[in-house]
Amino acid sequence: MMTGLNLESIEERSGDHAVDLEVTSNRPDCLGHIGVAREASVLFGKPLSIPAATVKTNGVPIDKVTSVSIECPDLCPRYVARVIRGVKIGPSPAWLKDRLEAIGITPINNVVDVTNYCLMECGQPFHTFDFDKLRGGRIVVRRAKSGEKIKAIDHNEYTPTTEMCLICDAERPVAVAGVMGGSETEISGSTTNLLIEVADFSSMSIRATARKLNLHSPSSYRFERGIDSVQMDWASRRCCELILQVAGGELLDGSIWAGEPAIADRPAVSLRSSQTRRILGIDVPKEESHRILVELGLKPTADQADDDGTRHYVPPSWRRDLSREIDLIEEIARIHGYENIPEDAFVPLSLSEKTLPERVADRIRDTLTAAGFFEAITLSFVSKELADLIPSTAKTRLSVDHSSRRQENVLRQSLIPSLLVVRRDNERYGNFQTRLFEIASVYLAATPGDPTAEPRRLGLVSGQTFVEFKGTLETLACRINPHVVVTVRSSDMACFVPGRGAELLLNGKLWGWVGELSRDVSDKLDLRDTVIAAELDLALLEELANFVPTFAELPRFPSISRDLNFVLDETTTWEQLVEVARAAAGPTYDASLFGGQYRGQQIPASKKSYILTVSFRAPDRTLTSDEVDTAVKSIIAACSTKLGATLR
Repeated sequence: MMTGLNLESIEERSGDHAVDLEVTSNRPDCLGHIGVAREASVLFGKPLSIPAATVKTNGVPIDKVTSVSIECPDLCPRYVARVIRGVKIGPSPAWLKDRLEAIGITPINNVVDVTNYCLMECGQPFHTFDFDKLRGGRIVVRRAKSGEKIKAIDHNEYTPTTEMCLICDAERPVAVAGVMGGSETEISGSTTNLLIEVADFSSMSIRATARKLNLHSPSSYRFERGIDSVQMDWASRRCCELILQVAGGELLDGSIWAGEPAIADRPAVSLRSSQTRRILGIDVPKEESHRILVELGLKPTADQADDDGTRHYVPPSWRRDLSREIDLIEEIARIHGYENIPEDAFVPLSLSEKTLPERVADRIRDTLTAAGFFEAITLSFVSKELADLIPSTAKTRLSVDHSSRRQENVLRQSLIPSLLVVRRDNERYGNFQTRLFEIASVYLAATPGDPTAEPRRLGLVSGQTFVEFKGTLETLACRINPHVVVTVRSSDMACFVPGRGAELLLNGKLWGWVGELSRDVSDKLDLRDTVIAAELDLALLEELANFVPTFAELPRFPSISRDLNFVLDETTTWEQLVEVARAAAGPTYDASLFGGQYRGQQIPASKKSYILTVSFRAPDRTLTSDEVDTAVKSIIAACSTKLGATLR
């Protein structure tokens, strides 16, 4: 248990004991009894005995009888076939039945029982075909054709997709590769000739196939985690050895190996003796470390260590998880014994600092919670109906096809639909006007490593007015960088109420969007109240972040305000009005506030009215009315000249 194989139970079975161990996904070598025995031999210093798998053949070359072709090497890189003639199908001997029943496998017949026995012995899946039922007497490994069907040995019919790998004869599919065999070529009482399959399939392909078809098996479980390709020929011989022993027959000479050769040579991994001490905090003798690694199957590249104490080891084919120095140190620690590491062992540590994205996220949380928002954490998957609520610029929509995600299987391209569902649920519990935000990734493309494929976004929903909500976003931007300028420009996204949506810009760069959602969107979710939403790009905030505080003395003198009611063209924006006023006001300008807008009677159809409240302040004195009036006249003149504005 202390070395990684957790003990689940020990049960007495037919005078013997069945030991149930939990095998983690990184240790597929322990999904067979030989792998567990190898661990035990190292732990307890006992010799490991692996069957030689010696077989006798009848001298007839196998390539005169059958052939194997692989048309999809990306899904099946290698395939081994052997043929046995003249077997007699019948019950298995008592020893074989007892071993299978002890681990919960029901005996079927001697040939099938041998394949199950060998599967559990070495972790390599097998499949046997009734050779006489293979049309053309050959094997073709290929992708499924559109509309092709196969009836599996569970007597259910399946329709594989064109991306799935099938084992076929000259005319039809006879097995779903790596998952389950077909019923038309399964072993029966009349079977006399066998073709034994040992193959290596793509882990991703098998996983996708098993989930898509909702068809899982002990074979698919192991292929999903990876098998030892170097072991394939031995496994094929071992299976044939036991079939000949319990079912008789004659083995044809040789085997057919199709595809790539086994991956035997792996890069050496360096181990510095100083690193073991630094990582574990204890001294493990160099001889002990070397012994542990060698007994685990690693091969040293030289008899002696380098001058600096570094040794180089080639990991065995069955240990794909060993590729770095830290992996070797972990092997030394678990075999030497974690219990030998005292609790007070000194391990040098240093405090880590928060990354910039973490600091930005913390500042966002502080600001928004202070503004009355609550943080939500929602699933990355949404239904197609939810995904359609908010339009996206992404050309493709990513989804998964999995039995556990049949309804909500779309990877979201916006955070807003998920937040709207949370707001709806709050309304149903009588919690109205909920303000919510979420920091999470959206999924725009399937490009690993590309930051634009999974950008991090900030989504917000609220029942505030547009002005209040925009003020919250401006406050947020200023908390990240007090010198940024937030501007807006109109947006006609279909999810907005016409005229109530805008794009947000930070220092002229697109930051995101904000707007009041239309009733078409709200009604689809049965939302009672009006909702205003925003989705913002976190990458831009991180790019502009400035957390160095700037000292500014608090004003000691009062400000003086003036309200100016301008009539302007409909096309003139608030930002344009403020910019002109700021430039014309002079050095005493302090701030501009939105006082309201009006369209209607006494205002021409192509015009609108903005109320601009301008405040003035001097740092060293109280301003006089004349000074303020002079600045106001300058503003009125500039707005009239540049914007065609008139005072109402």
